[in-house]
Amino acid sequence: MATGPAARFVAAPMLALGLLLTGCASGQSQSAKPVDDAVRRITAPQGRYFGVSTRQAPWSRAETAAVARKAGRAPNMLEYFVKWTEDFRPAAVRASYGQGAVPLLTWEPWAGSGAGTRQPRYALAQIAGGGFDAYVTRFAEAVRAQGRPVVIRFAHEMNGAWFPWSEQRNGNHGGDYVKAWRHVHDLFARVGAGNVVWLWSPNVVRDTPRVSLRELYPGDAYVDLVGMTGYQDDESTAGAVFDATLAQLRGLSGRPVVIAETGARPGRKKAAWTAAFFRWFAAHPEVIGFVWFERSHADGGHQDWRFTQTPGTTRAFAGGLATVRLTRVSRS
Repeated sequence: MATGPAARFVAAPMLALGLLLTGCASGQSQSAKPVDDAVRRITAPQGRYFGVSTRQAPWSRAETAAVARKAGRAPNMLEYFVKWTEDFRPAAVRASYGQGAVPLLTWEPWAGSGAGTRQPRYALAQIAGGGFDAYVTRFAEAVRAQGRPVVIRFAHEMNGAWFPWSEQRNGNHGGDYVKAWRHVHDLFARVGAGNVVWLWSPNVVRDTPRVSLRELYPGDAYVDLVGMTGYQDDESTAGAVFDATLAQLRGLSGRPVVIAETGARPGRKKAAWTAAFFRWFAAHPEVIGFVWFERSHADGGHQDWRFTQTPGTTRAFAGGLATVRLTRVSRS
């Protein structure tokens, strides 16, 4: 969740995501194909993702159901946040799939916002140098053991300056971010956690025009999806928020794109921008999904980003979403 200013598209047959990935915990070779197939079905869905981040996702079925009633469709992706003071919780994955939604875990290498952007314990060099290997390995083993695919958005919005994993903060240096990402990825690979879909997700370049995304990209060998965080500020169109960043992403990778956080600021433009967002989404099939930050101030938002803020914004969102073909995610 931002604290600062706010693919190639390949269709594949959508088999049931409910495969139990038998044997993947052992890392044996016979498990590789079902694991690979499950990850492939997430990154090349037959349809698209409508995700939400709510205060209690994925734990509260009532909260998800309330969103679905207002949206007219149930979300098929649920985003939640995990700090590096927390271990992996398999129950969160079960709760997400139990609601027919892919889990998107935003994994933040810090102790939380209370300590600010200077948290030297979590410097990128410490991560890349092995200072957290025991924790990361334990986390990876738990992800592998539960078996089902999980999208992990690690150290997001790294091009901004509002998190301690920014190369502009916390004593970090140029090149440290890629080293840290690759090291964490390699630890997951070492334990056989092939059921992870890695999502690399900068903030939109509108807010950080001088920071090169290319120098922060770990490479296609380490990334399955590319994404972005982008919120409407005073723009009238979605293209004004996303197009410049999407162009840079296309210059880096052909991986499918997910908008990992979005929403619109309260005001007279909100309903119109929300409707425009869906027109933009329809025109960009390489963007396979989005996550709406369905939170107000009381829920941890820096604005009331909710599409349900007013009857007008709710109608605009539901009308736009009705035009989207959503992929099916198995609950079992």
